[in-house]
Amino acid sequence: MGPTSALVLFAVIWFMTLLVIAPIRLKTQQDLGKVTPGTQSGAPEVHHLKAKLWITTGISVVLFVIIAGIILSGWITVQDLDWFNRMEDAYPDN
Repeated sequence: MGPTSALVLFAVIWFMTLLVIAPIRLKTQQDLGKVTPGTQSGAPEVHHLKAKLWITTGISVVLFVIIAGIILSGWITVQDLDWFNRMEDAYPDN
């Protein structure tokens, strides 16, 4: 895995983790009973964004190390994911 592939993998993991973490402990205007006129009642009022970004980064680093380790060790390869034998001609040695 090259540096660009590693960066893309980390970015994908980071954003997917952020999308999972973002709604946790979110308090909306409706939850707090203070809906500002002209805004949507489900708009976030208390979001703890800085803490969520740090948590996202920590979880992403752990997941990246595990996934990159699996990829670099060769434990799971692209050939293992070829369930329909479409890559048979690409790797004649196997």
